[in-house]
Amino acid sequence: MSAIRKIFDKMRPSFEEGGKLHAFRSVFDGFETFALVPNDTSKSGVNIHDAIDSKRIMSMVVIALVPAMLFGMYNIGYQNYLAAGTLATASFFEVFFFGFLAVLPKILVSYIVGLGIEFAWAQWKGEEIQEGYLVSGFIIPLIIPIGCPLWMLALACAFSVIFVKEIFGGTGMNLFNPAIAARMFLFFAYPSKMTGDQVWVAQDSIFGLGNSLPDGFTAATPLGQVAQGITPDTCICDMIFGFIPGSIGETSVIAIAIGAFILLWMGIASWRTMLSVFVGGGLMAILFEQMGATNIVWWHHFVLGGFAFGAVFMATDPVTSCRTATGQFIYGFIIGAMAVIIRVKNAGYPEGMMLAIFFGNMIAPMIDHFIVERNISKRLKRGGTK
Repeated sequence: MSAIRKIFDKMRPSFEEGGKLHAFRSVFDGFETFALVPNDTSKSGVNIHDAIDSKRIMSMVVIALVPAMLFGMYNIGYQNYLAAGTLATASFFEVFFFGFLAVLPKILVSYIVGLGIEFAWAQWKGEEIQEGYLVSGFIIPLIIPIGCPLWMLALACAFSVIFVKEIFGGTGMNLFNPAIAARMFLFFAYPSKMTGDQVWVAQDSIFGLGNSLPDGFTAATPLGQVAQGITPDTCICDMIFGFIPGSIGETSVIAIAIGAFILLWMGIASWRTMLSVFVGGGLMAILFEQMGATNIVWWHHFVLGGFAFGAVFMATDPVTSCRTATGQFIYGFIIGAMAVIIRVKNAGYPEGMMLAIFFGNMIAPMIDHFIVERNISKRLKRGGTK
């Protein structure tokens, strides 16, 4: 670590005022604070100091997302080889590296466009580069179908960073989750590339890996079958392990559970929000099952679509979710219940989870406001003040 610090110390004079690269001071600061824990601390004696800053937190979230990403890469290859009927003769590495080559451009486009805009915005405003997009840039490629074109992904990332994040003041000031906003932008602007049966399986070979599938090849997701009133023909084990068509990082409940364990163990995500999403969704699913309004068992909602991914990685976003403990329970419950309501009652939007989190973000400040006001009122009454 001392060697890395020496490198930055040697480069610093060129980026300080009067240096030949002083115009890129914010870029240098961004890379330095990402690589090293900042030396600057508060001078007040009432603060608790810790060696972890927001960039370290964002890095831990990215690490928690890695299992879902790696399995998503393998599943992309798995679905391609399965559709072509060549899965039995393909090796693990052929299947994985095909998926790797299919997913990697989407991750690169997400970061290049999103971070590029953040770097340019910081230079224009003369501010430090903010770290929030480290997570958003990783999540966005994981919540889209493999058939989403790169130019559409670039537009969604630009929209997310500019109109959902920076225009509200940057990291920590945004009302909506940027990744959710990118997904919503794509769904409503280009619905044919985000839904249907033609977007979930990679259809072209890459550098000799994979198979070129016939034009018009279709593969319905289990959640799409449910929306059409058809009982999914996929076994429960495949739903849990993730060997089903779907968005890149959302199919494997096991990989998502590993990420949830990392987030909870590190104390980064709120267990209250996470738990209440599943409770709200479960109770609503049981209600619909008892009413005969759905053709699947209530807990199948947890292993289909983006329910588990949204509950673990997106509903728990500390910026756009509730901050009060009681509010987190209410917020998560509303999201889970609303996701199932949308799935069951709106066949045109079978996913539901992303829209539910979007509305949850919208009402989170109001929930916190009423919780805080209620607590203030209770304390005033205990103190004999009206």
